[in-house]
Amino acid sequence: MTTTLDFDGEIAVLDLGDDENRFSPEFLDEVDAQLDHVLAKKAHGLVTTADSKFYSNGLDLDWLGAHSDQGAWYVGRVQGLLARLLTFPLPTAAAVVGHAFGAGAMLAIAHDFRVMRADRGFFCFPEVDIRIPFTPGMAALIQAKLTPQAAVASMTTGRRFGGHDALTHGLVDATAPEGGVTVAATDLLRPLHGKDTGTLGAIKDVMFGVAAQALKAGQ
Repeated sequence: MTTTLDFDGEIAVLDLGDDENRFSPEFLDEVDAQLDHVLAKKAHGLVTTADSKFYSNGLDLDWLGAHSDQGAWYVGRVQGLLARLLTFPLPTAAAVVGHAFGAGAMLAIAHDFRVMRADRGFFCFPEVDIRIPFTPGMAALIQAKLTPQAAVASMTTGRRFGGHDALTHGLVDATAPEGGVTVAATDLLRPLHGKDTGTLGAIKDVMFGVAAQALKAGQ
C-alpha cells in the first residue's frame, strides 16, 4: 500500500504517500479502505497528510490516457471519493504539506478544514489552463466551500496560491511552518472530539447535499 494510517490519540492521520499521490484506481481503493478502517476504529477525527512535496497532484492523467474507454467510470470513481470526504461523519482536516493541484486541491476542499504550509507549495485549480472544464459535481463541491469571490479567483484564473494568499482568499483556514502542518491540522480537531457520527453525518448531508449528489451523479 502507498497510504499509511496512524493515530495521534483518537485522531486518525492518513498519509496519502510519498510521491505525487495521484488518483490511480489503486490509490482510490486504498483510501476508501483506509476510511472504512478509520470508522471501524471509532476515531474522533480524520487528518489527511502526505510525506512529499505534494499533498496530491490530482487525476492520474497517465492512467486515464491509457484507459480512455474507462474515462466516465474513472471520473465517477474520483467524484465518489470526494463526495464521501465531503459528508464524512467525523471532523476532518487536510494538512496541505505541499502542492495541491486539480482534484488534489478538490480533495483538500472536501475536508471541513485545511491547514497549508506557509512558506512553500501551491494550491491551484489549473483546469482553465489545461483545457479541462470542471464537471458539475466538481464545480458544486468547490462552490459549496468557497465564497463567490474566491471561487472566481481560483476556478477561472488557474492561479497558484501560496500559503498566505490561500489563507487570505479563504481557500485554507490556517497556515503553519514546515514540519508543523500536520500537527496544526490535528490540533484543530482535538476540541471537536466525541461528536455523534450519525448526527454529524446527517448535518453534512444537509449542508452539502446538493454538491454531494452532483458528485455522486458522476457528472
